[in-house]
Amino acid sequence: MKKKDNGQIEPIISIITPYYKAKEYIDETAKSVLGQTFPLFEWIIVDDEGSNESIKKLKEIKITDRRIRIISGEEKGQGPAVARDIGIINSAISSKYIVFLDADDLYDKTFLECCYWTLETHPGASWAYTDSINFGEKNFLWRKWFDSDWEKEENILIVSSCIRKEDLLEVGGFGLREKKVYEDWYLWLKLLKAGKYPVRMNSLLTYYRQKENGSELKNTNLGNKRNAMKIISNIKKDIYGEVKAIQYPKYDYNWDEIREENEKIIKLKRKKDNRIHILMIIPWMVTGGADKFNLDLITKIDKSKFEITIITTLPSRNEWRKHFEKNATIYDLTTFLDMKDWVSFINYIIIKNNINLIFNTNSQYGYNLLPYLKGKYPEIPIIDYVHMEEWYWRNGGYSRDSGVNSNVIDKTFTCNDNSRKIMIKAFKRKNKEVKTIYVGVDEKKFCILPSNESREVTKSKYNIGYICRIVEQKRPYLFVEVCKKLRQERKDFNVIVAGDGALVENMKERVKRYKMESIFKFLGNVTNTKEIYDISDITVNTSIKEGIALTSYESLAMGVPVVSSDVGGQKELISEDVGVIVPCLQNEKDVKNYNYSDEEVKYYVDAINKVLNNLQFYKSNCRERILKKFTEDKMVKKMEKEFEKTANEPNKEKIENGKMLSKNLDILKELITTYLELSKDEYIWLVNEFNKNNVHQNYQLKNNKKRKLQYEQTLEYKIKHPIVVLLRRMRIYNKLKQLLRYGVEKV
Repeated sequence: MKKKDNGQIEPIISIITPYYKAKEYIDETAKSVLGQTFPLFEWIIVDDEGSNESIKKLKEIKITDRRIRIISGEEKGQGPAVARDIGIINSAISSKYIVFLDADDLYDKTFLECCYWTLETHPGASWAYTDSINFGEKNFLWRKWFDSDWEKEENILIVSSCIRKEDLLEVGGFGLREKKVYEDWYLWLKLLKAGKYPVRMNSLLTYYRQKENGSELKNTNLGNKRNAMKIISNIKKDIYGEVKAIQYPKYDYNWDEIREENEKIIKLKRKKDNRIHILMIIPWMVTGGADKFNLDLITKIDKSKFEITIITTLPSRNEWRKHFEKNATIYDLTTFLDMKDWVSFINYIIIKNNINLIFNTNSQYGYNLLPYLKGKYPEIPIIDYVHMEEWYWRNGGYSRDSGVNSNVIDKTFTCNDNSRKIMIKAFKRKNKEVKTIYVGVDEKKFCILPSNESREVTKSKYNIGYICRIVEQKRPYLFVEVCKKLRQERKDFNVIVAGDGALVENMKERVKRYKMESIFKFLGNVTNTKEIYDISDITVNTSIKEGIALTSYESLAMGVPVVSSDVGGQKELISEDVGVIVPCLQNEKDVKNYNYSDEEVKYYVDAINKVLNNLQFYKSNCRERILKKFTEDKMVKKMEKEFEKTANEPNKEKIENGKMLSKNLDILKELITTYLELSKDEYIWLVNEFNKNNVHQNYQLKNNKKRKLQYEQTLEYKIKHPIVVLLRRMRIYNKLKQLLRYGVEKV
């Protein structure tokens, strides 16, 4: 890694942007470029406009960062293909990769870094690209499973990609002088023709702006469009066979060596500051109570004191990522790295970002990684947060993982005091190393609203809210049995079910069997649960397992009393003046047994009747209960205090344990290997769940009748000679063309 004479690090990546009438967008684009977490780049802006206005604007941009270079084209208005080729020719000698970015598009701040790691760890691949978020006039996600046959018929790739420079030069760059053609499609086909293949990173790290006019080709004449397609047709007919890409997510571990470092990766280290730099390891960013805790914490934490880097470890569509990335730097390992390179990347991040506190929550991979990290970095303290113990899953779930790793974890936090006691009694944790910090609720968001008439829609005196995932843990069938029994005693209530899950259809069948369709309203997954609480008089929780349910926090904050099973820490939140706690008479290991006792059903019926018959008393106490002890702000302040204390005063015993472990890093890596092998089936299932929509929507020429018909209507297919038709059917026509063009030896 050499420095230029002016002290600047020589760039590894050259970003090339054609500039033409993009004044209103270029500042936003510049912000996304200059905010990249990977600093070793140059940004070449090719001025294809050449007006006084563009010269002035680009000078303003240039002075903001010395990595920016402005180049003027030989002529003006030559089009993006020529402008990009000019940028390629003028890129730094040290540049290994070329990245294209239009002047109105954007990158996620980790885009360059993820591309760099992807291509460095896949030396045979020629380019890397991500899925894309289309925004502006139209908003949608661009997720396309790579298929070279599909690409020959339709451009499914995006121009904002990172390409190996030597491969780009080998195919002659864009090599087009024409304007208003499919220049990026042409480039991908040139690369495919040369036998090059890409890596598709499945994260949404690029943003493509949809403007009202759209593509230039939409505003040109039919002759130009025909010329554009002629150029494409001429190149694609020379592509033979299938070109396969590397595509994430995928399961790719097979007892390979865990790489601690990659000698190809340039070592980086940012300038230190006084903040506490936290590496947070989580499974994913989805809708759920544990994930809501993670999001609330990173959103409200004091950014002047703390910086958070997040690593995620399970394949997911991560529907909450857009909220997380506003407050943290995120690397989803499943989207751009083989499993054997995960440890290497984490080591890189720890050094580069000056990490001085590791925080694991609900990541099983993270727990198997902790002994290695403590051996590698004995001085860095480790903490974790446990939301509940799950005896039906690995005889304790994450609580067991935490207990097993007690020799390297400085402090464990639980979301309720019952779980804290279990950690101490069942998993032999030291009392001083386990502390309860309640999750809490945003009392400003979930507040009592002025009365409205929306509840009149249900046309009942009382509304019972059932808000949860409809899965076995929540025991939805028990809730139906309770409503059936309650219906025999009173007729003045309706039921609002807000949630979705594997058992929802069966739940509906039970409701139908008991002829209660008229009183049940199934709303599916509801993002704005506030509206549900607003029209509910009471909420019911029949779970067989909870930490403390997020819905209970929210319900009380909105002045709605709760009837709940006595599980986890529910009774720590639900006191006798805000609801009723019902004994749980089913062992959680019997969660799949749907034959509930009459006694347990009666307990719920009596509790609901008790609350409804004294509704105003209970409602008057609910919100005060939250404000006194259970707000998000209180949770964040306590976590901040613990972060500071642990980072500044690490447990000396754990440091010594780490030093002993440092002598056995190979054995500790074997723990990671064992986890990756044992979790193979679960991981593959998650991969298939992520990929199945992409694969099902994939272009398959032989199976897609509509596209096959379109293909058969093209001029290339309409060769009438019967011998040619026969050869086509025998699939040897293309081989003959190859023989004629290249000779026997090359084929």
